Order: sequence, then C-alpha cells, then structure tokens
Amino acid sequence: MGLTELSAVQLGKKIAAKEIRVREALDAVFAKTDASEGKYHCFITLDKEGAYRQAEQVQERIDAGVCDSMLAGVPMAVKDNLCTAGLRTTCASKMLAQFVPPYSAAAVERLQAAGAILIGKTNMDEFAMGSTTETSAFGITKNPCAEDRVPGGSSGGSAAAVAAGEAYYALGTDTGGSIRQPASHCGLVGIKPTYGSVSRYGLIAYASSMDQIGPLAKDVTDAAAVLELLCAQDPKDAVSVKREGTNFCGALQEGVKGLRIGIPKAYFGQGISEEVSAAVLRAAEEFKAAGAVVEMFDLAYVKYAVPAYYTIADAEASSNLERYDGIKYGYRAEEYADLHGLYRKSRSAGFGTEVKRRILLGTFVLSADCYEAYYLKALKVRRLIRQAFENAFADYDVILGPAAPATAPKLGESLQDPLQMYLADIYTVSANLTGLPAICLPCGKDRAGLPIGLQLTGRAFGEEVLFRAAYTYEKIRGAWQ
Repeated sequence: MGLTELSAVQLGKKIAAKEIRVREALDAVFAKTDASEGKYHCFITLDKEGAYRQAEQVQERIDAGVCDSMLAGVPMAVKDNLCTAGLRTTCASKMLAQFVPPYSAAAVERLQAAGAILIGKTNMDEFAMGSTTETSAFGITKNPCAEDRVPGGSSGGSAAAVAAGEAYYALGTDTGGSIRQPASHCGLVGIKPTYGSVSRYGLIAYASSMDQIGPLAKDVTDAAAVLELLCAQDPKDAVSVKREGTNFCGALQEGVKGLRIGIPKAYFGQGISEEVSAAVLRAAEEFKAAGAVVEMFDLAYVKYAVPAYYTIADAEASSNLERYDGIKYGYRAEEYADLHGLYRKSRSAGFGTEVKRRILLGTFVLSADCYEAYYLKALKVRRLIRQAFENAFADYDVILGPAAPATAPKLGESLQDPLQMYLADIYTVSANLTGLPAICLPCGKDRAGLPIGLQLTGRAFGEEVLFRAAYTYEKIRGAWQ
C-alpha cells in the first residue's frame, strides 16, 4: 500500500511511531498533485514551500514529545473560503482573487495547533454558491471517480482532493449540503456538525445562520478524528457552543442493536433515481439485520425545505456580500464616473453569474413589498420544519435517507438548468435549516460505477450516535473500492 492510500489516522500512527517522517508524507502528496492536479484541478493555491516549513516545525514537536495528536504531521487541505494567514483566500471569485488575510480561521488554527500540515486551498463554487464546483472563477474541478462528471459542490475541490489522494482529508463548509453532497458524489465520508459546534470565525460568510465547517475524509474514523479536533467553544463566534460529548473516536464501536431508525416516506417519491433508492433502502435493510429497528414514517413539511432554504440563504447572502463594494478591499473597477458607478462596475465584473443571481433573489425577497410574502413566510416554514424533526426524534434516534437524488451529473449539465441544480439539495438542506448534524458515507454504486451516498441525520449534538451508526454500517459494508 502506497503512502497516499493510507487513511489520515493510519498515517498519523506511522508518523507517531517514527516509521515515517512528516517530510516523506509531504513528498508522497506532492508527487500525487504533480501527477494528477492538471487533470482534476482540485486546488486554487498550492503552498509547497509553506507546507515543508510546517513539516520541519511539526517534526521537531513530535520528536520532542510535545505533539501527540493522532493527526500530527498529516497533510490536509482547506476550502478556499476559510481564511489562512499569509496565504491567498479567494472564495473562487474574481472579487477576492488577490486577497491575503492577516489571520487564520479558528478551525484552521485548531488543526495546525494539533500538528496538521496545510498544503493548499481547494477550489469551490464561487462564494460557496453552487452544487457542482463549476461556478469558480478559477475553472472547474473534475470528479476523480469519472472525469466527465462533477465532484459536487460547493466543497467539490476538497472532496476531489481527498478522492484523488492529493490530501489525506480536507475541510469543507456546508450551508445546504455542500459537504455531504460532494462526499456522496466522490465516495467519501463527510459530516456537517450541529450548528455552533465548530467556530465560524474566519469563514467568509454565505448564509450565516446555516454555515458550518466540517471534514471530508476517506472513512468514518478519519472524519471522527478531525471533527473531534474542530469542536470547541470560541468567544470570537457569537453562536459557538460549549458542549460535552465530543469523544467521537470513542464512539467508533460496532453495534446498532435497538437503535431506532426512521426513513421519511417523502424521500422516496418522485425525483429520486431507482439506483439511488435501491442502494439506500438496501443499507436500511442491513441496519435492520444488524439489530436496529427500522421504520418508514411521514416527515411533515419536507417538501417546503428547498424553497424555504433558498429564500433564507439568498436573503442572507445579499446582506453578507454587500461589503464587497470596491472600496475597502477586493476587486475595484479601473474606470468609473462616480461612486455609484464604482459600485456597479466593481460588483458587475467581480461577481459571477450564479452569485449575481442569488444576490438579486435575496434582495428581492428582502424588499419592502416582498418581505412578508417571502422572507417572513420562509422563516415560519423553517420553524415548522424544525418542529417536524423534533417530533420525529421523539420516536427515532437516527433519520436515514439519500444524500442526493442521483449520482454525479455530467460536467455542464447542471448549469443549463439552475432550478434543477437547486432541487438536487432536497435531502440535505433540512439539516441546515434545523441546525442538526448529518453524515454522508458511501453505500453503493450505480451501473456506471459512480458512488451513491447514504445520509444519517441525528439529534442536535448527537454526533456520537451518528458516528457509531456510520461506523457500524461501514464495517457491515466492507472496504470501499
């Protein structure tokens, strides 16, 4: 087994045992990026010099016995909407093409304090707005499982980097499914934690009430190890929560006997492919055979999740992106007649089509004439959806369903019909509207050999239950090829 085929935890153990030096791991990763990055385009910025400098420092700490994290010395990547001190952070937009932050995101700092080696910033949909990683101003990313397919979005670069062996794990962000959907399309494990569990400080905002940071990893063990490092209260994030029960690696035990699993009937109606439906229901039967109690049930208001999500998310986006005006930082038009001309030309040239579309939609629903008819109504629906999930969790420990209605679409298909692209988020947006944790892991392949993702959603702060269920299923399923 080559070095890049190891999981993050496996590599970390070898580094801790002095079987491998950190520099050797970096050599293997950069050999992989040299060979395949031109094909997949996972990264916007690679930082080889900085990575080797980090490697020397971390190796010294390991040798001195002052860095004992299970992920110390393991190379990782970060989505390019997370600030990194001294390293370009673009949000895949012309608007921030030359922005170099003076500080790092709290999530990045926590990983680096534990000895993680940052190798670069991954491609994404511009300002995290998209489901395919095709709206980036720096070009598209291809799915390593099939080069004619998208890797999903908006964290598609992070997912593709891990799937291609160019990083052992990567950070993504999830506003409406942007970790779980790429995980599904690339055959990875991705988890969106409970809202408030991971600090958003240093994350360039899309929709602040739903944005969360989480890992994309090769297996459930890696995902648990990374999230365990990320979860901590941060006074710099007003919604950051002090919580107990973050021993996620300790939750990696086989056994789901007596676990109550609910399957929403609405998830298997019109719009889902037969192959995805069959694979997910087959996984449900395997849970049942392992001793879980599995039932179908009616989940109220789920059909309103997508319109409620896009109304709220676009409204928050229009507010958050107001700061990019060509004055303080970011792209500035060279020729303009007056202040309003500067605003108009800078934003017209700096933002891409999808970002402009969402800003316009968000501004529309927040306008005086439409606020009550659209935005306020969406907030009320959000409350009803949250209540529906609370009612469901009175009867069930885990809600099981697909992560996406179909496997990865071909490059270019989704951008021709933005509405269909939005509808692809039907199974993931509810976790963001409610703030609940949800994990995606592979459960099969379609006839073309493309991965199919299984999604498990849990109670607020119930990640330990999710990890146990996911770990058990991973053992039942066997090695993922």
